[in-house]
Amino acid sequence: MQKKVLKVNPNDNVAVALVDLVQGETVTLGGLTYEIIKDTKAKHKFVTEDLAVDDSIIMYGVLVGKASQPIQKGEVITTENVKHQSAKVEGKTETTLWTAPNVDKWKGQTFMGYHREDGQVGTENVWLFFPLVFCENRNVEILKDIFEKELLFEKVTKHQLLLRSLINNSETETAVEEEQNSRVFKNIEVKFITHQGGCGGIRQDAEALGRLLAGYVNNPNVAGATVLSLGCQNLQVQIFKDALEKISPNNKKPIIVYEQQKSGTVDEMLSGIIKDSYEAIKKANEIERKPAPISKLVLGLECGGSDGFSGISANPVLGQLSDLMAGIGGATILSEFPELCGVEQELVNRCVNEKDAERFLQLMKDFEKSVVAAGSGFDMNPSPGNIKDGLITDAMKSAGAAKKGGSSPVNDVLDFTEYIKNPGLNLLCTPGNDVECTTALVGSGSNIVLFTTGLGTPTGNPVVPVVKISSNTSLSERMPDIIDFNTGDVITGEKTIDEKAEELLEFIIKVASGEVKTKAAILNQNDFIPWRRGVSL
Repeated sequence: MQKKVLKVNPNDNVAVALVDLVQGETVTLGGLTYEIIKDTKAKHKFVTEDLAVDDSIIMYGVLVGKASQPIQKGEVITTENVKHQSAKVEGKTETTLWTAPNVDKWKGQTFMGYHREDGQVGTENVWLFFPLVFCENRNVEILKDIFEKELLFEKVTKHQLLLRSLINNSETETAVEEEQNSRVFKNIEVKFITHQGGCGGIRQDAEALGRLLAGYVNNPNVAGATVLSLGCQNLQVQIFKDALEKISPNNKKPIIVYEQQKSGTVDEMLSGIIKDSYEAIKKANEIERKPAPISKLVLGLECGGSDGFSGISANPVLGQLSDLMAGIGGATILSEFPELCGVEQELVNRCVNEKDAERFLQLMKDFEKSVVAAGSGFDMNPSPGNIKDGLITDAMKSAGAAKKGGSSPVNDVLDFTEYIKNPGLNLLCTPGNDVECTTALVGSGSNIVLFTTGLGTPTGNPVVPVVKISSNTSLSERMPDIIDFNTGDVITGEKTIDEKAEELLEFIIKVASGEVKTKAAILNQNDFIPWRRGVSL
């Protein structure tokens, strides 16, 4: 029989409704009986003791809010009777000890990946086209249309015929009848990025975009890139090249750069790009999947469209998986700094060295300061969907979101666009916005992104598989076209968090090996939105 209520931490003074509860109903928890004062929907919380104004709301063992009016024992908490409040943190108070989980089962486990000369291993093999400035978006879109249609044999323009003649080694640009959707290349995907940056804003945004794009080129899933520049923009070609040099001083990946103001007509430039890119793509297609240890996986940890179950099913499953990866010697990246508000002390205490602890706190303070200067605040982070499904304060949302990071030591703290260099758990400064966060995780080296959701979102990425993980079974049944993995059986008690984490790792190995295609990839969901720092939660 399914439990009706749950207390996440013994020190909590709220309980989670696992099913809809009606006014007057009595429920039992830990040997104590509670009368439900008002109808309480599943995923929402009721207090387990009478609270006066300004009394603390404790969930996950941490401060997540204050009562803004008296709340009766058994009464549901809402935005009307609770206000956001988080604990203040000044620095490290202790060093958290950690016992790694038993990973004997995973020793010697491999996935089939694409090995790069720098030692990284990709889960995909992608040739990437992108502009350095939005002025080149149209040309990227033209190339996208040409390459996608021709590499799948869908007809037909002048430039498509040019590419087709190259494919068929023909001197004349004539159409060749082929089966629809027959792929020319078996080992390479061709992907395209556009954006609205590179010029017109502040120089710092252009430079950050250059570092982000350099991270994409360095990502192990990318075999090489075609880069389009106008010529006069803030994000100069040299800025991009310098950023790549800093990340990867010995970069061996082929990079084709075309600058329109030096290339004559658009027709001449596109013809050159097509010829040069085709030859490079053909060569990249020669790279084949080979066995690699699963310690070569770099998993980005993210949540979006969260609900009141995310912090007790999907996110803790990712946390246990993150701990498994730390034990194996792999890497995970926990992002979304606005959604770590209120759990800073735990994360600071888990930092391996004092310098990282100080940097994490400084990044958090600087981020929040910039948000306040823009007239907002971390307390405004929960979306209407979050609130409707039981996440009524940012600290409450954060305490559940942080569960994705498990309990292992924090081995490094990265600022936006910095590339991962250490195994184990890393913290990456990003906004909580779904696509901006996913975009940043990939730019910092994630070769798979794990995305938990309670409400559902189709988010994907051009170069990295995005595995969508539902917090509840209802969502996975209602939106099967976007959900890859369901943790709803944790809520019903059919499976434990440890069991689901091991199931998820087995699933990830299949995705990493190309045996399973994610739903976002099937939908061709290729989202890319760079963070313009300081104006996004």
